[in-house]
Amino acid sequence: MRAKPFLTCTFACVVTLLAALALDLQSQSSPSSRSWPPVSPLGAPNDLPNPYLAGVSWGQLPDGRKWGSTAGIVRGLDGNIWAIDRCGVSGSQGTNCASSPLDPIFEFDPSGKFLKGFGHGLFVSPHKITVDHDGNLWVADNGIKDGKGQQVFKFNQDGKILLTLGKAGEAGPGLDTFDQPTDVAIAPNGDIFVADGHGVAPTANARILKFDKNGKFIKTWGKKGRGIGEFDVPHTLAFDSKGRLFVGDRQNNRIQIFDQDGRFIAEWKQFGRPSGIFIDNNDVLYVGDSESREGKEGYGYNPGCRRGIRIGSAKDGSVKYFVPDPGPYPPTEGSTSAEGVTTDARGNIYGAEYTMDVKKYVLK
Repeated sequence: MRAKPFLTCTFACVVTLLAALALDLQSQSSPSSRSWPPVSPLGAPNDLPNPYLAGVSWGQLPDGRKWGSTAGIVRGLDGNIWAIDRCGVSGSQGTNCASSPLDPIFEFDPSGKFLKGFGHGLFVSPHKITVDHDGNLWVADNGIKDGKGQQVFKFNQDGKILLTLGKAGEAGPGLDTFDQPTDVAIAPNGDIFVADGHGVAPTANARILKFDKNGKFIKTWGKKGRGIGEFDVPHTLAFDSKGRLFVGDRQNNRIQIFDQDGRFIAEWKQFGRPSGIFIDNNDVLYVGDSESREGKEGYGYNPGCRRGIRIGSAKDGSVKYFVPDPGPYPPTEGSTSAEGVTTDARGNIYGAEYTMDVKKYVLK
């Protein structure tokens, strides 16, 4: 008679344990709770196959120009490649294009033939370039000088300005101002997402702003910090096929993934220190790491993580391939390798480098 409670308890405990085990297995299979493949505590995977030939300088610039510093490159809907050139000079801040007569926005065919350029007189330090679902171009300017900069521009493919966000030459934390905006991502419905905050000061902007397709403010989230939903130099944005927003939280050496209302989904550290993110139509994820370095703690500190381009899946976070930076390891201060990445239809990679070059990596 006393065995019945004991058997009942045992059965209940077994059911509870099995349920708990099922939940644990489910959580382990969720991309938001695992790192793929196992990540060294010292950084992202470095020892992965490289299916690409060494990068070679690419793009026939007009009038004998040579590449200046760049961080932005993207494939257009027709397969042509659009890239940013900071008017033939180095550095992401200062006087790069402020007083230059040169165009900073270029279009090339996949062979590198120059097709056209525009944008002179508008920018100080153009940073990233995005193509929306209608083929329009979006460029963020994170510089400021002589009443210019701190804006986001929308262009058609002939260079006509269709929309501007922010106040020219004015930096601030308001809902109609930016402080070093870095990138733009456009949702399928036309909503506009801006990564705002290239500054490293504790009071610098570090947030995502959302606007409707006409530029009307909707919401913002994030602040300076290391916690979930906080940012330190949100440097690059991209959407996957599910409409999830990938934020390259560069100074925190991670990607954070959100829904379009700013709700946190996942944190991925296995792709290194993200300077540039590109997600193709098959959810292949390309991440350019141009800054990871050893040495003392501070800007760029990410020991054990080599610079280069990591390639994996935006669906589950797996990292499949690694295209290493050809420079020496451990690297010195500064930036090398691709800061902006895109691909052509064949899967060849184009890397925009802060150190004044664009390189093409051809599949072997």
